[in-house]
Amino acid sequence: MKNILFILITVLAISNTFAQQESAFQEGEWFRFEMSYSGFFKAGNATLAVKNSSVKGKPVYHVVGKGWTTGAIKWFFKVKDRYESYFDKTTLLPYKFIRNIDEGGHTKDIEIEFDQQNNKAHVHNKKKKKRIVVDTKPNVQDMVSMYYYLRNKIEIENLKPGDEIQTDMFFDEENYGFKLKYLGEETIETEFGEVKTVKFRPYVMAGRVFKEEESLTLWVSKDKNKVPLRIKADLAVGSLRADLNAFKGLKHPFNIITKN
Repeated sequence: MKNILFILITVLAISNTFAQQESAFQEGEWFRFEMSYSGFFKAGNATLAVKNSSVKGKPVYHVVGKGWTTGAIKWFFKVKDRYESYFDKTTLLPYKFIRNIDEGGHTKDIEIEFDQQNNKAHVHNKKKKKRIVVDTKPNVQDMVSMYYYLRNKIEIENLKPGDEIQTDMFFDEENYGFKLKYLGEETIETEFGEVKTVKFRPYVMAGRVFKEEESLTLWVSKDKNKVPLRIKADLAVGSLRADLNAFKGLKHPFNIITKN
């Protein structure tokens, strides 16, 4: 059950590549997800919240993501994760990213400041008391800000099932590339009723965490909010599923075909 929030946010970051130019979110938006392991055991919860803040006098969105294990699983593997991103309200480019996690005793406490003008990431590893500067891609995103950036900037109008999309992200001390495949539309049953969704399959690194490159599938509401509704991950051991079970502060109406 390691990396609960990491898996969730990584998937969310690539789940909204079909948004229109009109903003899909606003301050006050909040999501809560329930995790289950191998279809039977409740594994944990995760939340994402959007707030207003400022960095060096610049107005920014401050997004806080939290993840934690619940139920019986927490007694033998306890997870408590916190991710934060401060990104520009206009360009949606990040200025600061924080990762503070405790996953079964495996801990990290990392803070990254982005110099978008000079394409640099100033990484402060507080646990190891180490500071480094790493070259980044132009207009680089962190794993949280990228979700909101793609949610607004990339459209789906010209996508066909099978098309692939690529983008860049910086995480911990490295640059990463995302690639995902658009699978088309599907109507699914959710906590709130039947909802029309858009479906994606991102490529991930097979190995210790994921079973194979195409181990993730996700469903996002086909409306102006682009609400992440469901995520499924085939892990090296078992499977993980995340379902949205509560939300508030949506900018646009949430379209439900039939309500529960």
